[in-house]
Amino acid sequence: MRLWSVEGNRQRLDGGAMFGNVPRALWSQWMSPDAHNRIELATRGLLVEDLLGKRVLFETGIGAFFSPSLRDRFGVDQAEHVLLSSLEARGTTHEDIDVVVLSHLHFDHAGGLLAGYQDGSEPTLLFPKARFLVGEHAWHRACDPHRRDRASFIPELPALLEASGRLELVNGERSKTLGDAARFRYTNGHTPGLMHTELGGDGGVLFCSDLMPARPWVHLPVTMGYDRYPEALIDEKTAALNDALKRDIRLFFVHDSDCAMARVAQDAKGRFTTIDDMPSVDGLVI
Repeated sequence: MRLWSVEGNRQRLDGGAMFGNVPRALWSQWMSPDAHNRIELATRGLLVEDLLGKRVLFETGIGAFFSPSLRDRFGVDQAEHVLLSSLEARGTTHEDIDVVVLSHLHFDHAGGLLAGYQDGSEPTLLFPKARFLVGEHAWHRACDPHRRDRASFIPELPALLEASGRLELVNGERSKTLGDAARFRYTNGHTPGLMHTELGGDGGVLFCSDLMPARPWVHLPVTMGYDRYPEALIDEKTAALNDALKRDIRLFFVHDSDCAMARVAQDAKGRFTTIDDMPSVDGLVI
């Protein structure tokens, strides 16, 4: 199989919210805030060709479904649907995608499923022939969100996915659609049932999603204010990073503005870090 990173619309979120209990004096050395204390975040997808003969897209970014007022609130500068242009640059379109895998249904990971905003129009679903894979636990969270993260979901999206007739809820390490070609793992520290995909076995790739949204979060104590159970998330990161280090698994980052993929390393003090950082993934064979 061959892998490409595909960029979606970028957003700017409050740095304090993104770094939880890390003081600004420290996190601002890792990611520079703007005048409104916001940091720039990618919303990146992973395009995989020839996965069981299928063209598979892992996540769709934030997309362009927001109204102008919400684009301004969440720091989304581009009005156009950047993911669609990124797919075209890789020689494909949303109409050619056979499978879309979603780690969860927060808007910055699933909003790209929808067509761009048009005043007075209802949201419409793109990817007309794709099967949509969502973890069962994450699906139920999206259908009945807690008050704490209700604003992170798109209310219309579950009904649109169900109405497509192409929704598959995944429960366990394998799915009907992708079989043994993709292994699924789950964490709960960020949101219930966050689904991570491992591709290629030893020496392969782990789709980190919001377990580790970018390189600064590889450092174990660093969590987001958005995380549901930060201490549990740290334990989940510890297990994932030890496994990645042992098996030479590369990490794919959704939100890192400058790095799409990297290998895991440990420094002399045992702190996890990254090496072989890749700004983009361009036809990597695994």
